[in-house]
Amino acid sequence: MGWRVCIDYRKLNTTTRKDHFPLPFIDQMLECLAGHSHYCFLDGYSGYNQIAIAPENQEKTTFTCPFGMFTYRHMPFGLCNAPATFQRCMMSIFSNMVEEIIEVFMDDFLVFGDSFDICLHNLSLVLKRCQECNLVLNWEIMVQQGIVLGHIISCRRIEVDKAKIDIVRSLLPPKTVKEIQSFLGHARFYRRFIKEFSKISRPLCRLLGKDVEFEFNEECLVAFDKLKELLTSAPIMQPPD
Repeated sequence: MGWRVCIDYRKLNTTTRKDHFPLPFIDQMLECLAGHSHYCFLDGYSGYNQIAIAPENQEKTTFTCPFGMFTYRHMPFGLCNAPATFQRCMMSIFSNMVEEIIEVFMDDFLVFGDSFDICLHNLSLVLKRCQECNLVLNWEIMVQQGIVLGHIISCRRIEVDKAKIDIVRSLLPPKTVKEIQSFLGHARFYRRFIKEFSKISRPLCRLLGKDVEFEFNEECLVAFDKLKELLTSAPIMQPPD
């Protein structure tokens, strides 16, 4: 992978007016992608570094090193508004294509189609737009299924990545509050697929209360095992039609 430079811009970020441009909702994006026959996964080459900084703002990125003092002419890693700026730029470039032939999540571009020829045509439109905007990409060959944010998408719609299932199955009962927070954080990612999630996870959630003594009792173990079972069984990834 090589080295990637990240400057400590915490002081600059503190005084920066925040850009709250939203990232795509994962649920909506997966629903749009699922069910197609062919996909092509692209990603932006050195993503942030393709976005130019206005000349009057370049001096704000100044940093020093043994070889002198330098400023960035293109957006570096470490700026608090970098994700929002990049997403805004990509949505502007592909504004008339999003949800029709492509989904964009940061520097991941997911082209789809209901047949090989349609997907190939959509890909040509996306690449033409990239040429017009001088956007440089890495790319992969066309596939019939792929992994998007931990989910497998294909003509079979949405499935759990088996590697993630194996990890959950191997989890041991949590021994600390931090381990419970980590487990529940993962489980909540899939809560819309789990009936009565709040009711099942209640014993574990009680342990997260303030000034509550940590006692992982039988009720907590039952809740933990039940959630593991639901997270690793097939029906979890059957969203409503």
